[in-house]
Amino acid sequence: MPNGNSPSGVMSLLLLSLLAEGDKYGYEMIEALDRRSDHTFDLKAGTLYPLLHDLEKAGAIHSYTAPAEGKRVRRYYGLTQAGRGLLAEKRRAWEAYAQGVERVLEGGVSYVLA
Repeated sequence: MPNGNSPSGVMSLLLLSLLAEGDKYGYEMIEALDRRSDHTFDLKAGTLYPLLHDLEKAGAIHSYTAPAEGKRVRRYYGLTQAGRGLLAEKRRAWEAYAQGVERVLEGGVSYVLA
């Protein structure tokens, strides 16, 4: 499964975060990422579904099919309890990474020796 702060690891964090709000189908996730990121994340289905497959294989999410209103059957994805733990872990890792980047951009950390 994607991990760390690689592009696929960050995308997994974002997908888990979306699913923490409730079950969603693929196109719904693509649209939410695009809208919420002000078009920064223009995810394609060919990128999304392998990530979802990896997350499902790892037990972080589950999937099921359900009929959509007046439409064909859709595959929905939902977060498992293990997925909630993984989301918390990835969020902590991202925050540490982002803080490290910010420290570098701001000139580093100053230590005062006592």
